[in-house]
Amino acid sequence: MFKRGIATFTLDYGKCPKWLFERMVKLGREMARVIIAEYGPDEFVKRIADPVWFQALGTVLAFDWNASGLTTILTAALKEAIRGEERDLGIYICGGKGKTSLKTPEQISLFGARAELPQEKINSLEYNSRMAAKVDSSLVQDGFQIYHHSFFFSRNGVWAVVQQGMNEREVTARRYHWFSDTAKNLIMEPHSGIISDGQHTGLNMAAKESANTQKISTELVQGSYSTLLKDLKLLRKYSTPQSEVVAIGDKHNESVNLKLHDRDFKVLPVVTEDFAKSKYLQKILYEVSEIKPKNYEQLLSLKGVGPKTIRALALTAEVIYGAKASYEDPARYSFAHGGKDFVPYPVDRLTYDQTIQTMQKLVEKMKIGYSERNKIMDRII
Repeated sequence: MFKRGIATFTLDYGKCPKWLFERMVKLGREMARVIIAEYGPDEFVKRIADPVWFQALGTVLAFDWNASGLTTILTAALKEAIRGEERDLGIYICGGKGKTSLKTPEQISLFGARAELPQEKINSLEYNSRMAAKVDSSLVQDGFQIYHHSFFFSRNGVWAVVQQGMNEREVTARRYHWFSDTAKNLIMEPHSGIISDGQHTGLNMAAKESANTQKISTELVQGSYSTLLKDLKLLRKYSTPQSEVVAIGDKHNESVNLKLHDRDFKVLPVVTEDFAKSKYLQKILYEVSEIKPKNYEQLLSLKGVGPKTIRALALTAEVIYGAKASYEDPARYSFAHGGKDFVPYPVDRLTYDQTIQTMQKLVEKMKIGYSERNKIMDRII
């Protein structure tokens, strides 16, 4: 069970020294072998999906605990550590940072074939990977641009996603975790945890509170394109920019007050975008309206549907049809152990101690020197 809270780390632009990365690979290989021998490949994937356990593993491997580089370097180190041993260990790691993330589908297909998974299962893994990336870039519009996507899966088809976004203006990073057992609904609060720098305000179409907005958004593209375009033009007609500043991503956008049908609306600055004048958006909406997706997940999965399309439909659903979306930050419910100041709840000492004991047990079983083992134990404690 994942508890709630917030963790902080900075955006790291530096490079990991070669000497450190080589040691992380060596130690990561031993830890992966021990964990899988002790608990099995499915449990390894499950633990990767736990944001706190992932953070602890990175710290044990001696990377900066509070830097964004922990995500990218730890993933790269683990991927290199098991290279050539994937079939024996029963785990596979795909994707990575930047352009490497684009190779994720290809790598899933390759490793899936090596694991002798049915083609239907391989296709499902590829779909889950792609949808996780789409949800965190299009449904969760929190000001963080996804630049790292990694996909872990076992020979049994258990999977996890670890991806990270950056906010260059604030020089901060946010990490998103997914796990197959808890992501049964890919478009409704699917995360196993989100590690972030703090609370932001932004459109969150993956929240339960946005369910009705999802429904109306789908109905909008199931109807006629001409009616949808009229609704978008209606937004421009009744929008009046105000000077009030609200926090959304870069914290420097203006809010907008709308008056429509004798009702007052106060919505986030997505309204300042003139959706009705965007030729590309009109093209996408026309194509989607022709396809007429059966549900919101299918709508999101369509080629070309991105953040702007989602914002346009969400705003139309809210302002014209009264289906209010959520603007609550999903990262308010992310951390595992609680805080010493009782925010958002007291430290869960039992869970905390179990995490420490598990790490200690794994280190004791690794094939490393006595002095090196002691150094790692000191970092854990």
